[in-house]
Parts: sequence; structure tokens; C-alpha cells
Amino acid sequence: MNAVEYLEDQKYSDEEDLAEKLEGFKNKYAEFDLNDQGEIDLMGLKRMMEKLGVPKTHLELKKMIVEVTGGSSNTINYRDFVKMMLGKRSAVLKLVLVFEDKANGSPCKPAGPPPKRDIASLP
Repeated sequence: MNAVEYLEDQKYSDEEDLAEKLEGFKNKYAEFDLNDQGEIDLMGLKRMMEKLGVPKTHLELKKMIVEVTGGSSNTINYRDFVKMMLGKRSAVLKLVLVFEDKANGSPCKPAGPPPKRDIASLP
């Protein structure tokens, strides 16, 4: 399923910024499609969780995949991924990704090293 199919699907018609979201999903998905097969496998998911700072056990990872695919596959394909991200159900993977996006996009976190203070500014 490509972006146009989602944009024309009535089910997602009330989704705000759908085209933007789909572009973000595609980039996020591609980042972890490590075997370039168009699917995120257990190792891809493991690496994704580690990179996001929430490492999971193999059992937890398997549960996450089942949660997204409904048990139909051992890998997460792009269609399942988008359905999960746009769906109303709160899959663990979705919660982690949404949280990570909020954490990365928060303006209150200063970027780069802390500013250097000179001796005169100390109390």
C-alpha cells in the first residue's frame, strides 16, 4: 500500500497531516528495515529498541511483533507498521515510537554540550 492509498482511504480521512505522518513513518521504517526485504524482523526490532534506549528481551520482541501483525508473520511489514501507527490500539511499539518522537522534538531539551561558564558568573 502506498501513501496515495492511505490518503484516499476513508478510514484515515480525519487523520491530521496524514501525508506528513506517512513520510515520517516511511523514514522511521526504512531506518530499521535492516535486511532490506521490506520487513522489520526480530533483529531489526531489537536494534530499534536498543537505539531508542528501551532494550527488550527476545520474548518481549516476539510479543511486540505478534501485537502488530496479529500473529500472521514473524516480521513487521510496512502495511502492518502504518496500520499500527494510525490505528487506535496502543501497541507497545507504537507507544515507544510516539514517546521517542515527543522526546526528540521537545524544545526544552538544549542541543549540544552545556554552555561553558566562566569563573565570574559563578555565585
